Amino acid sequence: MKIKAVLFDLDGVIIDTERVGHRVAFNQAFAQCGYPDVVWDEDLYHQLLQVGGGKERIKHYFSNVYTGNNPPKDMDEFTAKMHKLKTDIFVKMLPNLPLRPGVHRFMSEWKNQGVRLGICTTSNERVAHTVGNEILHDIPFEVILAGDMVKSKKPAPDIYMMAMEKLHVCPEETLVIEDSHIGLMAAKAANCTVLVTYNGYTKSEDLSKADFLVSCLGDLEGEKAQVVSGLWAIGKEGVVRASDFTSNVEKV
Repeated sequence: MKIKAVLFDLDGVIIDTERVGHRVAFNQAFAQCGYPDVVWDEDLYHQLLQVGGGKERIKHYFSNVYTGNNPPKDMDEFTAKMHKLKTDIFVKMLPNLPLRPGVHRFMSEWKNQGVRLGICTTSNERVAHTVGNEILHDIPFEVILAGDMVKSKKPAPDIYMMAMEKLHVCPEETLVIEDSHIGLMAAKAANCTVLVTYNGYTKSEDLSKADFLVSCLGDLEGEKAQVVSGLWAIGKEGVVRASDFTSNVEKV
């Protein structure tokens, strides 16, 4: 395998943002927008994560789950206002949310190999750039793509197709790092090789189509990677390395 590009999902892959980040921000925004009784608990939020995109989750919730007697009169206007407020709240939380184990090390290994790096997320563009340009300022991402930049969000392959087009690479040269079923489906629909690093929300999802499946990338001094499938040996260190995928990386 000659890998020329590695593309990272954001939420749940780079930072475990969903449970203590996005979900909390949604609930605070609901309260400030006149819906203090709307609280997305962890089980409900996991269900809503099967809908790609925050604005789409809001609309899905009020169309299919909400049982109150005061639905938004103008759903598009409410969704836009609500999502902007939620993003403002979430961006303030971001610097306090730790990176997932081994993510920065793994990115640095690919950077040192001369491989091109990108972020492909259904999250808000402002969030994506905060992570890519500020929190990970020492990692040279050549593309940072967010959900609203494509016609169809994950599980559609659009965002990965756009990234590969911008980087001038083909699927056979691209490794995608995902954490969820819908992200995995998006990457496989784009014909990419996929490494899934599951988390507490996604561990029970159908991740069987992943080429490589691990609990995390692993830290030398912290949490170790547990291999489910695909990685034949990660050594006694308990970490996933760039060299585990190829000894013939082609520099671009």
